[in-house]
Amino acid sequence: MTESFYDRVGGHATFVALVDRFYAGVAQDPPLRALYPEEDLGPAAERLRLFLEQYWGGPKTYSETRGHPRLRLRHGPYAVTPTQRDRWLHHMLAAVASLDLTAAEEAELRDYLVRAAQFMVNTFDDPEV
Repeated sequence: MTESFYDRVGGHATFVALVDRFYAGVAQDPPLRALYPEEDLGPAAERLRLFLEQYWGGPKTYSETRGHPRLRLRHGPYAVTPTQRDRWLHHMLAAVASLDLTAAEEAELRDYLVRAAQFMVNTFDDPEV
């Protein structure tokens, strides 16, 4: 049996660092921060971490506690525009770059995140930000 991406990159600690660094950027980006309705970003950070850990071969806690990810459905109430996608990717890819990953691991993670961000775009009407 081959080792999962989750295990190869350092498991839980790596995904905690990734998500913490990402949300530090989100907290300083008012137009992107406005997409997060909760006062505290902690619950959103936990959900994202659990999702990413599960996706990359870690614990199945996300599905056990929240059910199927249904990402587009869960994000449907929010206007995810190309501009918001780009803002999200800016912070996420900066967080990825801050990790101590091999070039191949970083490329694999970046590729997924870019594709996932594009998939989440649900409107092309960019309100003024």
